[in-house]
Amino acid sequence: MILAEKIIRLRKQKGWSQEDLALQMGVSRQSVSKWESMSSLPDLDKIIKLSNLFGVSTDYLLKDDIEEDPGYEAETINNNSSSNGSFTADKPEENCVEVTLEEAITYMELVEKSSKKIAGAVAACILSPVFLILFSGYAESGMIGISEDIAGGIGVAVLLIMVAGAVAIFVSLGIQLDKFEYLEKENLNLQYGIAGIVASKKETHEVKYKTSIAIGVALCILSAVPLLIAAGFNFPSQVYTSLVAVLLIFIASGVFLFISVGMVHSCYEKLLEEGDFTREHKTNAKKNSNLTTIYWSIVAAVFLGYNFLTMDWSRSWIVWPVAGVLYAAIIGIANSLRK
Repeated sequence: MILAEKIIRLRKQKGWSQEDLALQMGVSRQSVSKWESMSSLPDLDKIIKLSNLFGVSTDYLLKDDIEEDPGYEAETINNNSSSNGSFTADKPEENCVEVTLEEAITYMELVEKSSKKIAGAVAACILSPVFLILFSGYAESGMIGISEDIAGGIGVAVLLIMVAGAVAIFVSLGIQLDKFEYLEKENLNLQYGIAGIVASKKETHEVKYKTSIAIGVALCILSAVPLLIAAGFNFPSQVYTSLVAVLLIFIASGVFLFISVGMVHSCYEKLLEEGDFTREHKTNAKKNSNLTTIYWSIVAAVFLGYNFLTMDWSRSWIVWPVAGVLYAAIIGIANSLRK
């Protein structure tokens, strides 16, 4: 149980409202609300005052793993703290980057605000050819009264506008997120209370995350169903054109869900150093950085060299998925040999 939950429970046991507790503490109701919503933490003086006010020990308030008050007298703790002048903080781990509560909250809020924008930008890139496909297909079949050249021009213009807008979003939000890049590369030492706050947020987000991923997978699978059904009937070409657009809309919707919830889930894992962001993964990533640079440089050189010699651009794209699978195998072998 984290500090915020303990304050709420102790306040309710006293039968106090947030205003009542604020009056007792000599702070504003907004301050109490922020403590209980985990958007800020009381300082040490306020911790001591809460300890005396509720008749519990400071250990009970400060340590997440203590679910019940161990029975220390708050006054004794207070006196000991006063005589020492301050609490004895845990010694920070060496070679770790200190993460403050303000940094953690700022990062989580930024990711939560930008995740849907970035997801929307990626979806826009996927949807950008839709107008080109529809206009060109309908113009060719005579459904719209414009030439194929004009229809193609309009479609390309819409495509470029959508891609340009998406790139602008990627760049602007990428600049804001770049300053937190250290969270996925460095070992972290979280200040008191941050781990509990992040873990609570992650637990709350978990249902939405799993549901969105399941819906996104279903949309991607179902995207091809209309085309498969149409393949069994002798539909006119414009129907297939429309169904291709539907396929892209389904995929874009699925990808939007993946990214919007995935970014938020990933930010919690970065702060907690879980999943793909454990210290072992970070260490391996640093050791593999040179291998990654060399590998992809060679792949790019082979791709460009082959295509300029053969001009076989239409089929050479297969290099990239093959290279991606091979890269995963190489990294796995490198990590195994290192162990």
